[in-house]
Amino acid sequence: MIQLPLDKKYILPPILLSLLSFTLMVLNTNDLLEFHRDKIAAGEIWRIFTGQFVHANPTHLLLNIVGIGFIWLLHAEHRTQSQYYIHNAFLALWTGLGIWLFVPDIKVYTGLSGLLHGVIVWGALKDIQVGMRSGILLFIGIWAKLAWEQWAGPSAEVGALIQSRVAIEAHLIGAIGGLIMGLGLIRNKS
Repeated sequence: MIQLPLDKKYILPPILLSLLSFTLMVLNTNDLLEFHRDKIAAGEIWRIFTGQFVHANPTHLLLNIVGIGFIWLLHAEHRTQSQYYIHNAFLALWTGLGIWLFVPDIKVYTGLSGLLHGVIVWGALKDIQVGMRSGILLFIGIWAKLAWEQWAGPSAEVGALIQSRVAIEAHLIGAIGGLIMGLGLIRNKS
């Protein structure tokens, strides 16, 4: 029988992340918080971080909440509450800075997808560290997906759903951030 990680310490962080993004959408905060290159250049540097938590539309938000749930099912028991918040904050900043520095073609960016790719990579490495063979498959699978995206380009179908171009560069940047966070796990393999 499958044991879901329903303990408060496992379920509260993903619920809070989902509620944060939902609240920001309901309050229509995109004009104030989205990653907007011109406004960042004009001094609104908080957008590098906050752009991760706002979304293009409700479908975009729903897709990211499904991602949060998927990661919770796979890796909730791998991190403490404080690690969850630290990882998400690091990956939000990492992804925003990566887009700012290395992807000048992205003028506006919203969503958790870069951050979520980083969390998945870290979780796969944690799986490997604790001896779960599925971690190897997940690690290979996520990098195969990223390679495919870089080769084939963004999904037009998903772009139509979210009414925005899928920022595959953010996925890659976030995944690299997750790999960096996971380097200590590789070194400290049980």
